[in-house]
Amino acid sequence: MKKLIALLILIQSSGFVIGQEKSEISVNFNHFALSVKDSDQSAEFYKNVLNLNEITNRTIIEGIRWLSLGEGKELHLISILKDEIKTNKAVHLALTTSDFDLLIDKLKSMNIEYSDWPGTINKINVRADGIKQVFFQDPNGYWIEVNSVAEQKN
Repeated sequence: MKKLIALLILIQSSGFVIGQEKSEISVNFNHFALSVKDSDQSAEFYKNVLNLNEITNRTIIEGIRWLSLGEGKELHLISILKDEIKTNKAVHLALTTSDFDLLIDKLKSMNIEYSDWPGTINKINVRADGIKQVFFQDPNGYWIEVNSVAEQKN
C-alpha cells in the first residue's frame, strides 16, 4: 500500500496527468511581406497588373503599403529596409484567377514578360491536371505565379 501511495504522489508531482487533453495550436495565413526598393512603385504594379486593392496600413509607418489578396489575406510592401533584395523563382507568390486569358492579354499589353517554369519566354505551362500557369516578376525581381482555375467536369 505504501508503494502505491508513493507512486501516486510521484505521478502527481511530476506533472503527468492521465487523461489530460493535449492543447492544439491553430494557425492561419495572414499576410505575405516583401522588402521592396520603392513601395509606391511596387503598390502601383500590384494594383495595375493584378487589380489588388490597397487597404489601410495599420502600422502608419511611411514606406509601407498594404494590399488585399482577398479573403482577409494581405500583401505588405516594405521599403524602409535598405538591404539588397535577392530571390529566385522557387520563392514566389502564387495566385489563382478565373480570368487567366484576360491576365495574359494584360501582361502582353503592358509588355510584362512571362514564362513557363523552365523559363521559356511568353510560354504558358500546362500542368498534368490541366491547370495553366505562368511566371513573371515584379519591379523588385520577385516571382509571381498565376494559375488558372480547374475546369468543371460534368
